[in-house]
Amino acid sequence: MTRVFAVLLTLLALPLAITVLALVVGALASFILTLRVEAAHPPAGPDVAVRGGRLATIQDGPADGRPIVLLHGASANASDPMEGVGRRLAARGFRVIAFDRPGFGYSDRIAGDEAAAPAVQARLIAEALKNLGIGPAIMFGHSWAGALALALALDHPERVAALALAAPVAMPMPDRMPDLPWYWRFAVKPPVAWLLSRTVGPPLAQRFLPEAARRVFQPQPPMPDYAEKARASLVLRPGTLLANVQDLLGLPAALATQSPRYGEIHVPTLVISGAADPIVRSEAQAVPLARSIPGARLVLLPGIGHMLQYVAAEQVADEITRLSEGLPDGAREAAGPPSAAAR
Repeated sequence: MTRVFAVLLTLLALPLAITVLALVVGALASFILTLRVEAAHPPAGPDVAVRGGRLATIQDGPADGRPIVLLHGASANASDPMEGVGRRLAARGFRVIAFDRPGFGYSDRIAGDEAAAPAVQARLIAEALKNLGIGPAIMFGHSWAGALALALALDHPERVAALALAAPVAMPMPDRMPDLPWYWRFAVKPPVAWLLSRTVGPPLAQRFLPEAARRVFQPQPPMPDYAEKARASLVLRPGTLLANVQDLLGLPAALATQSPRYGEIHVPTLVISGAADPIVRSEAQAVPLARSIPGARLVLLPGIGHMLQYVAAEQVADEITRLSEGLPDGAREAAGPPSAAAR
């Protein structure tokens, strides 16, 4: 009988031992993956000190140009909008400042879990702009960062001259996904998400990165050099992977809070979206958002998908240039050389 119990205990212990081994191997793989990713994509621009840490930037264009701030969407970093449309805008004379959002790229995840809220990220971006000496700027927000750009306009209007919202996520949405499999609902719970992001999450995410790029570019084919230009693999690092999950899960509640206030926005606003975007559908987001903001101009690009800052970069740059030409001269305030807060 004792031998039977011993065998049963051994069988019960096997799944636990295999799970622990998988987590240990995953943690080692994640550590090596992080080293490789950061060696391939080191910081590309100056940091800006804010309370609690630093935000990383990539900057281009003349110091005395009209300032435009580029804010990236989920699973991305400052290189995504900079390499898509930012370089074009710099060539047109804009002073372009692209931020790694808190927890992404090389920016600190200041405020921890609370940083998932667009309002918290807006506070940090506004502080960084103040420290840089940037006056009212055009705020370009793509996808998730549409909510962030709107939070800046609502809570820090002194920093915003105009809004350029590209494929924005801004209108209320369901606060849960009932069609998710049970294991996804389990995996995104905070303690489990933390554990997975530091063990098996990064190597698994690396496997699906090419498929993710294919999906976000539909119906256009993905750009062959997108992953390298946009430093896409930076999202695979444990801290960034967790920040990405937190931001996505926290967005519905944030939108429910801030969306009733969109009527308070009175800066010139461009809402531009791909009419064929399968990720953020224009009829659910861009169209009602444009109706919610007084005087907003809606531009729908026929046949274009979610990554319009790449596949329709020239059109997006044209629309932003048109937006800037309608601004008063006072909105041209720029910072000149970076302040001592940037390094």
